[in-house]
Amino acid sequence: MRTAYKCRAYPTSEQMAVLNRTFGCVRVVWNQTLAWRHSRWRTEQVPTNVSQASAFLTRLKQSEDHAWLNEVSAVPLQQVLRTQQRDFANFFAHRARYPRYKSRHGRQSAEYTRSGFRWKNGRLWLAKTDAPLAFVWSWPDIDPAELHPTTVTISRDPCGRWYVSLAVEAADPDRVPPTGAMVGVDLGVKDFAVTSEGERITKPRLLERKARNLARYQRRMARKRRGSNNREKARAKVARAYRKVGASRSDFLHKTSTRLVRDHDVIVIEDLNVKGMVRNRTLARAISDCGWGEFRRCLEYKCERAGRTLVVIDRWYPSSKTCSACGHVLAELSLSSRHWTCPDCGTRHDRDVNAAENILAAGRAVTACGGEVRHSGDRVHSPVKQEHRPARVGIPRL
Repeated sequence: MRTAYKCRAYPTSEQMAVLNRTFGCVRVVWNQTLAWRHSRWRTEQVPTNVSQASAFLTRLKQSEDHAWLNEVSAVPLQQVLRTQQRDFANFFAHRARYPRYKSRHGRQSAEYTRSGFRWKNGRLWLAKTDAPLAFVWSWPDIDPAELHPTTVTISRDPCGRWYVSLAVEAADPDRVPPTGAMVGVDLGVKDFAVTSEGERITKPRLLERKARNLARYQRRMARKRRGSNNREKARAKVARAYRKVGASRSDFLHKTSTRLVRDHDVIVIEDLNVKGMVRNRTLARAISDCGWGEFRRCLEYKCERAGRTLVVIDRWYPSSKTCSACGHVLAELSLSSRHWTCPDCGTRHDRDVNAAENILAAGRAVTACGGEVRHSGDRVHSPVKQEHRPARVGIPRL
């Protein structure tokens, strides 16, 4: 199993100068290669592979205008070409969007393979640097001296923090003992999630609590002259505020997903169209603050490691409008209706709990018929029937 350890790094001033110069070269190589790919496709209508991109990089480094590319290690520059080729492959396979140009104001990173760094006794030396890079190891039960990293990624976030990520080959983790429990999870905006067991997982309204501070920091930054040191300081404050929100959200998602995976053998969720849902201007900020896509990603890899089963049912399944007691399907159910009474059997339903129970029932049907239970792509076709029974409003049962 391939895993990674991300640690906080503390480079010296000399190492910062080398790494900042490397980040700039990486960004230039990415943008120049991407522009060359565009031009080559428009003029010649031919695709580009890694070998052709590598030859372009060689010509770029030999030119007088870009001779300074030779001052940094060649390993991160070569990794840029492989990363860009992989991004194009993901784009043509409909797994990612089209690669874009990199900016100097966002997160900066450089990837080193085995020929670009030295790892000895838990200490890291990067190419073009004389001293080992200082970092904080946060896993007391793992000895870093016994690790053998295959790649090392150095990154700097917009607020100035440095990180080092070590990719290693590790043994498969032990399977978690079975619990015999199944759960359906209905994700929402008011409550982050409601389970079929009746538990309501409250969403920490991180962005809403920080919204006033963010607005104040952004107004201060807008008043500063572009390119000035004061504007850079104000921009760092905005970046730190966003980092705190992202870190809190990530902590909440990891703790919630870990608990669900630890306590249940089978977890059933819906395949939500988050990209389409955020087009609703009224709920866009609230939906983005939830982090549903990251939550599903956490469930996927944690279930795979723990030996659990993750079932993803079809997004068009009417979980909220279906009565979990008799199966009656409503013709319409507004978003503001949090409770409803089944006109067929008279059962009073809580909207979210009823949806979670229906999601669990659909997941049991999927596992019973032997369909696919894990889906990595965006278009999911589960064994749950796509055509549901028509609504029977006003038609008595016979």
